Amino acid sequence: MNTAPATHDVRKHILDIAYPLMLRKGFTGVGLAEVLSAARVPKGSFYHYFGSKEAFGEAVLEAYFADYLVHVDALMAQPGSGAQRLIAYFDDWREAQTGSDPDGRCLVVKLGAEVCDLSESMRAALERGTGAVIARLTQCIERGRSDGSLAAAPDPRTAAQTLYQSWIGASLLAKIQRSSAPMDRAMSTTRLLLGLPAQD
Repeated sequence: MNTAPATHDVRKHILDIAYPLMLRKGFTGVGLAEVLSAARVPKGSFYHYFGSKEAFGEAVLEAYFADYLVHVDALMAQPGSGAQRLIAYFDDWREAQTGSDPDGRCLVVKLGAEVCDLSESMRAALERGTGAVIARLTQCIERGRSDGSLAAAPDPRTAAQTLYQSWIGASLLAKIQRSSAPMDRAMSTTRLLLGLPAQD
């Protein structure tokens, strides 16, 4: 009886192993031999699953966003008003970036500046993924305007883009400063932009 894992399962396993490695070392800092050794996959089989390291990097980003968007959708489906769901999303972001789990960090922050000048396909994967996140934030702001919880919010799409940019920048500064203060300021700015009362 053949018990070898399906190609899809092996490919996903390699991507799952690569994610925390790239979070720690970046794209160029992670060698294929290191990934395959950690995944316990023969070195010679890499090109059976990925055409190149660049294609591999693109696949890592696509897998990251696929998982992340499932998480975002779950947060946005929680009970509550549009404003409550939006703040819950950003609370979750703040916790992920400042909490004790290093594997919860944002891959966009880690790889964004590094890979956009190295690979057009990886840049495009980042653009697609971040665009999907912004689209979900836009929908949540629209929901908040419809239910009256974000009555003072500006144009939903513009607000979503502005907030996402703010939080990406805050996440980067939190890494640079080794402090949660930038995330706290991002939350204060978020509440101000959306016309929500400041936190006590």
